[in-house]
Amino acid sequence: MESPTLADWVGDVESFAGRRWQREPALYTPEGFTSPFDLAELDAAFDSGLLRTPYLEMVRSDKVVVPADAYTTSRTVQGTAQHGFADRARVLSLLRTGATLLLRYVDQWHGPTGRLVARLSEELGRHVEAFFFVTPAGGQGLALHRDDADVFVLQVSGRKSWYVHDAPAVADWTLGELPDGERSPLLLNSDLVPGSVLYVPRGFAHRAVGADGLSAHLSLTIRDISVPDLRAVLQECLHEGLSLPARPLGEAAIGDACATLLSHVRARLDTIGPEELRRAARAVQARRAAPGPSTGTFTESARTWQADGPGARRGAVASVGHTWRRLRGAARVVN
Repeated sequence: MESPTLADWVGDVESFAGRRWQREPALYTPEGFTSPFDLAELDAAFDSGLLRTPYLEMVRSDKVVVPADAYTTSRTVQGTAQHGFADRARVLSLLRTGATLLLRYVDQWHGPTGRLVARLSEELGRHVEAFFFVTPAGGQGLALHRDDADVFVLQVSGRKSWYVHDAPAVADWTLGELPDGERSPLLLNSDLVPGSVLYVPRGFAHRAVGADGLSAHLSLTIRDISVPDLRAVLQECLHEGLSLPARPLGEAAIGDACATLLSHVRARLDTIGPEELRRAARAVQARRAAPGPSTGTFTESARTWQADGPGARRGAVASVGHTWRRLRGAARVVN
């Protein structure tokens, strides 16, 4: 099944970009909603036996840390104990006590989610990651907090109450839980049901509480440019076209390198404007978001193995050996 596009969720993309994007939260109920990851896929991940930390975690909003050994088990592989494998019975037991199950970077190990993330990354030109939350009724995985990302929430099971508050009042805002003294106006309070899609702009404080059944949702976090990103790109731009020896020898050579470096940077700085810097940072982000080159599959390799596998290499080696013997024979005749 082909991965959905942004328009499948929000309708008119131009209207969304002009009115909603990084401005205000919005709730949508698209037709034909599908999520690549749901509770059935979660069971399949547990059934595989390969799900382990740090890809899963149990969390609570009351700042009580759930130790990994409370929801994982160990296995012996070639005589060595390997820790952190997901234990479904323990996870379910903790869910019944109000804890939330968090699966990290689902796009890294679940093919359909990875394809959705790749498509959304290409469409937006930004780095996207996927997280999956399972929360019991009355449970809350995270307290009121801010994320350094725009977020699309795809509700796949149960019902969950969402509270989205306003953007930070100051430019130098912090991630994570809101400080005790900070108050942020409530902008949206709504229950998400299966098929709902919620958009939360970057930095807008939010929390979610399980309202009915075993609530599950897929969060797609869309990363944007940060000041460290701009600094890194600026450094690349300032050094573009500069060629200096990495290790100048002696004080005179070091002094010459300093003068050349400063002169080059001053000249380049005069040519770089805010828009150029932003475009360069966006280009780096787009390259980071682009999927890596396909290396083929085992199924495809099996079909072509006889043509380009070890047998073909043996034939090539035999051909080289025959040529080498022929040349040696010719040399002996000449001598």
